Amino acid sequence: MNDRAVNFLKELVETPSPSGFEQPVQRVMRRELEPVADEVRTDVMGNVIARIGAASDGALRVMLAGHCDEIGFMVRYIDDKGFIYFAPIGGVDAHLVPGQRVHVHTAAGPVLGVVGKKPIHLMEAKDRETVVKLTSQFIDLGCVDAEAARNLVAVGDPVTFAVGFEPLQGALAASRGFDDKMGAFIVAEVLRAVRRRGVPPVEVFGVSTVQEEVGLRGATTSTFGIDPHIGIAVDVGFASDVPGVEMKEIGEFKVGGGPIISRGANIHPALFELLVRTAREEDIPCQIMGAPRGTGTDANAMQLSRAGVAAALVQVPLRYMHSPVEVLSLDDIDATIRLLTGVLFRLDNRFPIIPD
Repeated sequence: MNDRAVNFLKELVETPSPSGFEQPVQRVMRRELEPVADEVRTDVMGNVIARIGAASDGALRVMLAGHCDEIGFMVRYIDDKGFIYFAPIGGVDAHLVPGQRVHVHTAAGPVLGVVGKKPIHLMEAKDRETVVKLTSQFIDLGCVDAEAARNLVAVGDPVTFAVGFEPLQGALAASRGFDDKMGAFIVAEVLRAVRRRGVPPVEVFGVSTVQEEVGLRGATTSTFGIDPHIGIAVDVGFASDVPGVEMKEIGEFKVGGGPIISRGANIHPALFELLVRTAREEDIPCQIMGAPRGTGTDANAMQLSRAGVAAALVQVPLRYMHSPVEVLSLDDIDATIRLLTGVLFRLDNRFPIIPD
């Protein structure tokens, strides 16, 4: 991955975008997409939709979707001493939150705070083994009282972990928000690759969707509006190459092993076969996931839109999902961009939308 791409990915994951508050990151997406797309627009939900026209009229419409929202928190209450109580946005593990630095994103800009925790010396033995409920956790801004805190933050302000992109060894990197701003990044980079390669045989819609973490909401509305024939969701998938993850339950998926291609009820069989064939022909490593039901990703919302869409799901293996230290391989991202670009140029009106 070149420096331009790494800087773009870093900017995306470090720009705050909890579900419902995605427009800071969507502004970055619009900036990157406008030079490469024929049209870029934002719908009423806040989804950013970029289109590249096909080589001929009447071509298949193909939608690529990566959600740009991240997990986070929301300010719910400020007590008399100026401590901030909060609620989760999306699926946040309460184990991980105490002792973290956070940013409260206010109208005037980010305000740094810490999630406080009683010192272990003052805890009863039984309390040391108990997870503190999120409703009992609090943010300390360093304010002397409620008035000082209310002069800085307001009820409803979003909150994110105050961490960003850091390279690890080899091609690995850590950050909050790879789930799934990495997917929005891949969608943008695929459109950039399509533009370099030439006019595609299909009409391509690249969508940075919103509010996936709270119910696949952006994908639901954007798919209805675009009405694609084919939809491919780009998301993260569970890596099982770390201690404590049971391969017998989810399968064997390695960071650095290439994109994960899902197979099952949520996936159009001919589209699955095309993805696998493209990976083989382009010499792209890939991993197969059995998905016996709806996947809980934007692919599910796309498949069930209107009278149905031929859907697929391509995932990048991710360690430590929904934590401040998510880890992935930049090589897997590059492989996914190559895979999806190759698929787009293998699609045409002969693709069997209706299963045999």
